[in-house]
Amino acid sequence: MDYTLAIENAPETIPGGTGILLLHPSIGETDRIDTGFLKTDTDHFLVVSTRTTAREVEQKLEHYDVDESRAVILDTLSVERGYSRRSSENVHYVSSPDDLDGIVEQTRNFLESHEGKLRVSVDSVTEMAYYADVDGAFEATERLLDLLDEHDAVGLFHLSNEVHDEETIERFRDLFEGVVELDVDGGVSCEF
Repeated sequence: MDYTLAIENAPETIPGGTGILLLHPSIGETDRIDTGFLKTDTDHFLVVSTRTTAREVEQKLEHYDVDESRAVILDTLSVERGYSRRSSENVHYVSSPDDLDGIVEQTRNFLESHEGKLRVSVDSVTEMAYYADVDGAFEATERLLDLLDEHDAVGLFHLSNEVHDEETIERFRDLFEGVVELDVDGGVSCEF
């Protein structure tokens, strides 16, 4: 199954099972790439949020006019920070961004319980590495990519190129079939 990809300078479509690495200098410009990825040619999508709470994700989706009825959100911050949590059919929680097994398991549950064209956004791998460590984040990313392949889904994985050294960035880059790179001025370059 092919998926339409609404990212400038990227191929028009990508096959199911494809993971894309989004390298970015700051979080400011990532929202337009992320929401464009999620709202195009999609039946259901999962946002794994290690950087913001479920409420903030909902606000972002609303701001960028993304159909929230297709959304499932995995909030990894609210439990650890002691925020009130409103569980629902479409909002799930794990204890913290370093609960990598929980993140992988919730992603598996999403992929197994939804049909059609499925997308996953992991925002962000950098936060997973910050809370756990780079090796743990790398292994979790490998496991998530395997799940995308198994379920013919596609994913977008955020990684800050300001935080990690070149060796770490290259290590992650090698995992992905596609890399979208944002520059500080919002320009987009792609390698597929």
